[in-house]
Amino acid sequence: MDIISVENLSFDYVTRDENGEVTERVSVLKNIDLNIPEGQFLAVLGHNGCGKSTLAKHFNAILTPTEGKVTVCGIDTADEDRIYDIRQSVGMVFQNPDNQIVATIVEEDVAFAPENLGIEPKEIRRRVDDALKQVDMYDFREHAPHQLSGGQKQRVAIAGIIAMQPRCIVMDEPTAMLDPKGRREVMKTIKQLNHEHGITVILITHYMDEAAQADRVVVMDEGRIIMDDVPRKIFAQAKKLRSVGLDVPQVTELCCMLRAKGVNISNEIIFEDECAEAIAALPLKKRKTEAFREETAVREAEQNEIARLENVTYKYSIGTPFEKTAVDNVTLSIAKGEFVGIIGHTGSGKSTLIQHLNGLIKPTEGTVFIDGADIHSKDVNLRDIRFKVGLVFQYSEHQLFEDTVAKDIAYGPKNMGLSEEEISKTVERAAESMGITHLLEKSPFELSGGQQRRVALAGVLAMDPEVLILDEPAAGLDPKGRDRILGLIKQYHEQSGKTILLVSHSMEDIVKLASKVLVMNKGKLFCYDETDKVFEQTSELAAIGLDVPQITRLSHKLLEKGIDIGNDVYTVKRAAERIQRLVAGE
Repeated sequence: MDIISVENLSFDYVTRDENGEVTERVSVLKNIDLNIPEGQFLAVLGHNGCGKSTLAKHFNAILTPTEGKVTVCGIDTADEDRIYDIRQSVGMVFQNPDNQIVATIVEEDVAFAPENLGIEPKEIRRRVDDALKQVDMYDFREHAPHQLSGGQKQRVAIAGIIAMQPRCIVMDEPTAMLDPKGRREVMKTIKQLNHEHGITVILITHYMDEAAQADRVVVMDEGRIIMDDVPRKIFAQAKKLRSVGLDVPQVTELCCMLRAKGVNISNEIIFEDECAEAIAALPLKKRKTEAFREETAVREAEQNEIARLENVTYKYSIGTPFEKTAVDNVTLSIAKGEFVGIIGHTGSGKSTLIQHLNGLIKPTEGTVFIDGADIHSKDVNLRDIRFKVGLVFQYSEHQLFEDTVAKDIAYGPKNMGLSEEEISKTVERAAESMGITHLLEKSPFELSGGQQRRVALAGVLAMDPEVLILDEPAAGLDPKGRDRILGLIKQYHEQSGKTILLVSHSMEDIVKLASKVLVMNKGKLFCYDETDKVFEQTSELAAIGLDVPQITRLSHKLLEKGIDIGNDVYTVKRAAERIQRLVAGE
């Protein structure tokens, strides 16, 4: 039986004038047919702006079709008298948890929906506790949501839907802001809800490894469904996926690379274990080698120090029941020109740490130095420090506020007291570095999420900071948008020689970009070293809720089978080259 049925669905966003006349019509969904059987785990993929979220909003009648029909549990979503029944059956978890957290205490927020469903208080208590345990937030049940990190808020939002016990849960990028451990826990929860309770799950995601775990994958492009099949068949079409701005799991990409080099291996492999088995079955000329390391051209950072933290501790809500040590006695030094990746589990203190570097937060204890100066000493102007240390926040699009992109980028330089001519040149240069010169006269609020991120970044670059700090700049972007913005950041670093600090939950992004990695754990500095040395500590990272790239996990599984391709395998290209050598007998 189909729990959701979509027939010839088209949907237009309509803009009207003050008289109610249509001034603009944007077609977002076009002639979609889709049937979702009860109990299925469906993943929906597509680039930003392809219509995924708009389609999802039709599944619980937030939107209704411009043309066509959507039926949920046998109810037409256009039937306004049955909206309550539809939304009781289909729960939605949105990308930004702030959009759906309504209470001032975590457990009250999770209880909100069951209370509105008229559930008995004893049963509500059981559901709330169970839901919070499933998303590992039970210990935070009496906290205020505003005290939680972005990832923690998302877990609370998911718990709120779980507590409703709906027949179907629609999740729109629910793990975009979570650390690897959080993502694993949410995926485990999703699969338990699906397999053990028979709840239909519709997951919108940009993580290919998440989509690989679904029963079925639908791919959207420009408002249409262009692919619909089991994950293996979908990801085997890597070229087609990339043509619409998507990606494939790293092990699938590896198999495609090996096939292109003449190695006889399936391109329908999507998990590490089966990939290791397939490689072990190849006619390898060498079964075991000394771990081979390659000469890598790493740009040497100048050894002049740009930033230093000495015994920095920061506590929130001092003297209240919610007092918490977010950063605990951290000492570290950052050299000019370095590209430092910052990783850590959700709530580890990453965001709190970086806000010390431009004075947004003053340490409870300890000292912060920028260019040798204590930034909180009386003779240092914090305003000057903030021009020197640029910070792009997690939701950087929230930093935008001007009428046009050009004005938004110009805001910082104006406050620096530059002349109109200097401002104009600076804006042009910053826009060019982010590839947005064609958008200068547009409103930033008319742009896509990826474009808004680039505008916000250009606004910080326009101040020509010595240190650029980026807090999850690619979170929530599709693979093409992610690669675009990270590629521009890499290019800026190489051309400017400025210091970059990148906070990310994506280990794959960190290993591609960073020469050093700083790891936070429960407010403490866990380690701070060269990238290769940090990611050699696979088990230690896993123990604190982090991870290594999928391709690195594969190298460990191969070693267990006596196939040694080195302990410094962090990219698919490197893995493919080394496996190819073993096949060729080099």
